[in-house]
Amino acid sequence: MKKIQLPPNYNDANAYNSGFAVKNISELQKTAEQWKKTYSLKPVGGDRNKIHLLIIDDQFDFSFADGALYVGGRSGTGAMDDQKRLAEFIFRNLGVISQITPTMDSHLPYQIFFPVAHVLDDGSHPEPNTMILADEYKHGKYRANPAMARQIGVDPVWLSKQFAYYCEQLEAKGKYKLYLWPYHCMLGSNGHKLAGVIEEARLFHSFARGAANIPEIKGGNPLTEHYSIFSPEVSVCWDGQAIPGAQKNTALIRKLVASDYVIMTGQAASHCLKESIEDFLAEILAIDPELAKKVYILQDCTSSVVVPGIVDFTDEAEKAMQKFQDAGMNLVSSTNPMENWPGMKL
Repeated sequence: MKKIQLPPNYNDANAYNSGFAVKNISELQKTAEQWKKTYSLKPVGGDRNKIHLLIIDDQFDFSFADGALYVGGRSGTGAMDDQKRLAEFIFRNLGVISQITPTMDSHLPYQIFFPVAHVLDDGSHPEPNTMILADEYKHGKYRANPAMARQIGVDPVWLSKQFAYYCEQLEAKGKYKLYLWPYHCMLGSNGHKLAGVIEEARLFHSFARGAANIPEIKGGNPLTEHYSIFSPEVSVCWDGQAIPGAQKNTALIRKLVASDYVIMTGQAASHCLKESIEDFLAEILAIDPELAKKVYILQDCTSSVVVPGIVDFTDEAEKAMQKFQDAGMNLVSSTNPMENWPGMKL
């Protein structure tokens, strides 16, 4: 396989530049088409093996220190280092990656995990980074914001019951408690967009290989968190009704299962990537445990949430990765040529 060089438009310093964006997509298209000729790149429809790259939430707010929820990892430069390696991985493997699906965390102000959804006795809202327990709702410390209830067409008392029930469901699962995040990845905001070098690589691959590379949107439901691209954290209301729109992403699951190989990475290793892999593993184990062997996790293109002196989720992420490997998935490095990956036939 002919070794593909990094294209002239790519500058690795842009992985650390929060102001970088593709300014001229037409010029990028021309460069990609020249690269297609130089390396005799064929349309993805003719790929012998379908290799699907799923990139979880590589968005501005997670990718840069001036983002709302920067994933710095223990190094402090985690997400920026990750996106540099990931962009270069895409450019060097243009000829074999068939499809790139970036997921995009997409939020509005009035959602259960944001402060404005909850009201204290004095009418104020809790601060970001507050953890809310079911008992605190039951004992009246918090109540649902009536404005949010009106927006979604329910009674404020009903919504307070739903929030208490939601907290109960999270606590019963034993994974998370309801955490009020800083506002992040708000639709229409700068923080929502893909990191510049990832968007550049996605578009370049699309032009060079004729791939759609359509993003998957998640996280817009007002009544549930959606760490995983595949399913919501809670899907049922306190009265037994289904949460409207809170359903499994069966279309994406089918698409990935139909691929010959699936590569997964993104942010953060401790949260949205971990939950997405967990859900996908459950789906493929129910079909055929052998399918786990066709999944490759780019370990060096993801980092964990670390707030120095406050919280560090690295150990939890590493335990999860070991679990995925024990189930048959492959932990790989972006700098190791794909032809050397275990079980990979190009």
